[in-house]
Amino acid sequence: MKLKLERMWSGKRIYAGFIFIGIIACVVVLNLGNKAIEYTETDDYCMSCHVHPHAEQSWKLSTHYNNSAGVIVHCVECHLPPKGHGHLAAKAKHGFKDVYGMLFKDSADYKWEEKRKLENARHFVYEDACLKCHQNLFPTTLSPEGDDAHLYYLTSKEELRCINCHLHVGHHDPNAKHEHNLSFGKLAEANTEIYEAPTQVESFESFTEKIPGTSVSFEMVAVPGGTFQMGSPDDEPLRDSDEGPVFNAQVSNFWMGKVEVSWDEYLAFFNATSSQGRKEALEVDEEVDGITGPTPPWGAPDQGWGRGSKPAITMSWKAANTYCRWLSQVTGKKYRLPTEAEWEYVCRAGSQTPYFFEGSPKDYSATGIFRKIFSPDTTLINTYVAYELNSDGQTKEPNSVRPNAFGLKNLSGNVAEFCLDFYDPAIYKEYAKEKLVVDPRGPKNGREHVVRGGSFKSDAKDVRSAARDYTKTKAWLMTDPQMPKSIWWYSDVVEVGFRVVCEVEESIEQ
Repeated sequence: MKLKLERMWSGKRIYAGFIFIGIIACVVVLNLGNKAIEYTETDDYCMSCHVHPHAEQSWKLSTHYNNSAGVIVHCVECHLPPKGHGHLAAKAKHGFKDVYGMLFKDSADYKWEEKRKLENARHFVYEDACLKCHQNLFPTTLSPEGDDAHLYYLTSKEELRCINCHLHVGHHDPNAKHEHNLSFGKLAEANTEIYEAPTQVESFESFTEKIPGTSVSFEMVAVPGGTFQMGSPDDEPLRDSDEGPVFNAQVSNFWMGKVEVSWDEYLAFFNATSSQGRKEALEVDEEVDGITGPTPPWGAPDQGWGRGSKPAITMSWKAANTYCRWLSQVTGKKYRLPTEAEWEYVCRAGSQTPYFFEGSPKDYSATGIFRKIFSPDTTLINTYVAYELNSDGQTKEPNSVRPNAFGLKNLSGNVAEFCLDFYDPAIYKEYAKEKLVVDPRGPKNGREHVVRGGSFKSDAKDVRSAARDYTKTKAWLMTDPQMPKSIWWYSDVVEVGFRVVCEVEESIEQ
C-alpha cells in the first residue's frame, strides 16, 4: 500500500512538473512573441524594409513628425488599424507582402510615385487609425472651409475617407497644397516674342495659331471631312454596351489641335481672365462680351509634374468650354470642343479596327500573372499611346509618342479629353435609325458630357478608338472643401484634359 502511494505521488509530481514547465514555456513564448510584435512595429524595423527614397525623409518633414506639440506619429499608427480592429490580421497580411517583396522583388523597379497616389494609399492607411487620434473633427482652430469639409465627410462616409483630403499629412509633399493657390499660373513672361495678332487663315490648310499678347502658339491640323462607321461592332474584344450599335456618320471639314491643350496655352487664358475675389457660384453670362475665367485653384492642379507643353489637367468641362469661347474672342475664329463624332473620326484616321494601329485589346490588356505568362508584345502600342503600362503614373510630353495618319498625337492615352456632346449611353441606338447622320452633336440636353480617349491611368481596353466615358461631376468634386464647390476646377480627377477644334467658315477657300 505504501509503495503504491509513493508511486502515485511520484506520478503527480511529474505531471505537475510538466504543467509547470508548460506554463513557463507559454509565458516565455508569449513574452517573446509580444517582444517580437513590439519590435516589428518600431519605426526602425519598418524602415529596414521600406527603403524607398521618400519614406523616412518625407515622414520627418510632415506634421506627423515635425509639429509644434512635439508628438511623433509612428508608422504603425497609420499603416495598421488600432488593436481590437483587426490589428494582427492586417499586420500578418502586410508582413507577408513585405517579406515576399524583400525576397523576390527589386525595390529599384517599384514606381514609388505611383504608389503614393490615393487609389494605392487607400490600401495602406486605415480610417480607424485616423479617427483614433483625431476624435474631435471640429476643434476651435479649424477654418470655416475645414468645418464645411468635415461636415461633408460626416454625411458622405461611404464615399470619403480621411486621406481623400489629407493624403500628404503623413508623408510631406512640397507640391501638394491643401489651400487656395493664389499664385498659381502667375509666372513672369519669358523674354521672347510677344504676338500682336493671331494667325490669318485664308485657306483650308494646317496652321500655327498665335495667341495675341502672349508668346504662346500651337499647331492646328486641317482634317478633311468624310464618312465613317462610328462605334464598335459586337465582336470587338472588351467593348462596352454604350459603343453600339455601329452607325454611319459624316463630319465636315474642321481643324483640330495637333496635341491636347498645354499648360502654356491654358495659363494664357487663366492669367487673362481669372479672378481671386469672385464667388464660385457666379455663372458666366453667355451674352456679354467679357469672358469671366477661373477662380484660383485649390492645391496644385499640375500635381508637380510640370507645366509648359504638358497637357493641362483638372479644369472642369465648363472651364474648358469657357477657354474655347475666350480663344475665339482673342483670335477672331470659331474655336470649340470637338464633337464626339469628330473626335472618333480623327482618332480612327481611316481605320475600323480597335486601334488606329494593329493589335488586339486582349493582348495589350493582359495584366498581372497573365502578362507574365503570355508576355504580349506591347512595343507597337507603346509608340503611339501613353497609358497605364508605360506612363509612370503621370502625364507625358507630346513628343513621347508618334502621330496617327492624320498627324495628331495622344488622341488615345495621355489625358482623356472632353467632348462637346452630352453623354447618353443609348444615343447610338437613335443614330442607327438613320442611314447617315451628318455632323452629330449628341442629345440636346443632359447632366454629364462625353469624355474620350483614355489616359495615362487607363488599361489598353479603354484607349480603343470607340471607347466612351463621361464626366462624373459629383465624384470629381468630393474633396473640394469649398461651399459651394468649384465650377472651374475638379479636385478628384487628374487624368482629364481637352483639345480644341476650329470650325471652317464659308469664306475660307476649301
